[in-house]
Amino acid sequence: MTEALARTIDHQRARFPEGLALDSGAVIAPLAVAYRTYGRLNAQRSNAIVVCHALTGDQYVAEPHPVTGKPGWWEAVVGPGRPVDTDRFFVICANVLGGCMGSSGPAEPMPDGSRPWATDFPSITIRDMVRAQKLLVEHLGIGRLLAVVGGSMGGMQVLEWAATYPEMVVAAAPIACAAYHSAQNIAFHEVGRAAIHGDPDWVGGRYWQDGRIPAKGLSVARMVAHITYLSEAALGRKFGRRLRGASALTFLEDVFEVESYLRHQGSTFVRRFDANSYLTITRAMDYFDLAAEHGGEVANAFRGTSTRFLVASFSSDWLFPTEESRALVRALNAAAANTSFVEIATDKGHDAFLLDEPVFHRALGGFLRGAAERVGV
Repeated sequence: MTEALARTIDHQRARFPEGLALDSGAVIAPLAVAYRTYGRLNAQRSNAIVVCHALTGDQYVAEPHPVTGKPGWWEAVVGPGRPVDTDRFFVICANVLGGCMGSSGPAEPMPDGSRPWATDFPSITIRDMVRAQKLLVEHLGIGRLLAVVGGSMGGMQVLEWAATYPEMVVAAAPIACAAYHSAQNIAFHEVGRAAIHGDPDWVGGRYWQDGRIPAKGLSVARMVAHITYLSEAALGRKFGRRLRGASALTFLEDVFEVESYLRHQGSTFVRRFDANSYLTITRAMDYFDLAAEHGGEVANAFRGTSTRFLVASFSSDWLFPTEESRALVRALNAAAANTSFVEIATDKGHDAFLLDEPVFHRALGGFLRGAAERVGV
């Protein structure tokens, strides 16, 4: 996303002059956290739910996106009468630290306002993202959250919330995620980063100087990542070997429908996302490792917790396979945490958590209603 486009959007932000100290030792000051809220906070301030977004998501979870005009990325889950019921709950979704939709990140101005942070933006971690969200939650006058919910990178944030601030989280739903980023996932991210670095228009991350966008590299990064979000069965069902606008191969300029789809995904992505943000956030995901943060044992992150967990996975998700969710459940059980687990049978791959999956929706909705009833919400 270009700097000029970013300036046209009037994001809702909370600003923290004192800034935020990061795991790297750097300090971002002042700090901006862009966010959206849905529903109404009750008088007891006890019905708040934080929804954490995935790598390419943002705070526009349940309303049209201001850049693309498309529906919110989780409107199937967040809204009146939906599993995250905004008639009952007060929902907060923040653009992550390092993002490009209004929170402090590479596309935002440096403290002196002279230019964007770009590649001078410091390295961040998932825990840094959660610390920024905690500042926002406290800014909104909320001392305890009914729940934290999210999928993929959002699920990593959920785990970090529950590990770092257990006293603030009644219930946690980490979905389609794991306690660490696997070597395979790091490898896919590195291919995407290499595509961006290899684009001549990246110019060492200073593309903002003359209004360029490393569109080819960022598009390829998105295409590679998008393949990992789908399953072979889903790709076969949606596209097979069908050609775009042709009934048979002519060996001229034939394009398979799956090629056209991926090219569309790549080209539309560059309209709404900043390349330096992509580099920053994928690194944060790669750094994530709850075991390393807690003496080599994931269970140590949750010992003594009173937080209740719902861990959800999807049978065809090969990016975060079910075995990784089961390993997380075993660690939670070892820590004596109150834990429920559900694997949803689907052929939709990793993206299933974003799509119409009634069994998953019932499980999540029931879990949140149960949490609310236990604390009298």
